[in-house]
Amino acid sequence: MTVAPQTDSQLSRRLQKDSITISGKVVYINPFLYWRRFDNNTDRWLREPGQLGEEQIHLNRARFYPEVDWTFLKDEERIIKDAAVEMFLKTLELIGTFHPDLNAGQLLEVERKMAITKKRSFERWVEKSFRKKINLASRERNRFARERFVRGWQEWLTLDTTHQAFLPFAAIIVMSIFGGWSIGISNNSCTPYFPTSETSILK
Repeated sequence: MTVAPQTDSQLSRRLQKDSITISGKVVYINPFLYWRRFDNNTDRWLREPGQLGEEQIHLNRARFYPEVDWTFLKDEERIIKDAAVEMFLKTLELIGTFHPDLNAGQLLEVERKMAITKKRSFERWVEKSFRKKINLASRERNRFARERFVRGWQEWLTLDTTHQAFLPFAAIIVMSIFGGWSIGISNNSCTPYFPTSETSILK
């Protein structure tokens, strides 16, 4: 009986983090909550980093990370935060598209709550996205290397020079096998046979 209220409470807290109420209207600040209204191009545009220009991202760094001195960041940290800035800009663009009635002051209120509650979420999201892209690229490189290896062997085996070099080698193997078999037969044929009685006498 207590499971449902706990679940509802968790969903309510989650929704409070992912939305803001303005003039009695709920505005989602989690961009993925708009996914039902996306087409494929919009979904790909949102999920893939690097869709916005570097200049636009650099101009908005201080807007979402006023506390960060970008000159002291490591390259990896800078890449993650730049991608998070891109997520902020994309989310604001989606909110403006799906809530065209919001005025500048209301959009600023939305932006402030996003900067407080979604910063770490966006950073985790882009980290996961980059890891996924790296893993896919690694698997693709491995697949390409395997295909190139197999293709190289196939091409080598079809060369005339390979056939010319392989035929004498194959002939040597066949002759060696036949020679070993012949020696084995001759050894067996030379083995003396003694009847049982003669064997006992010899002993």
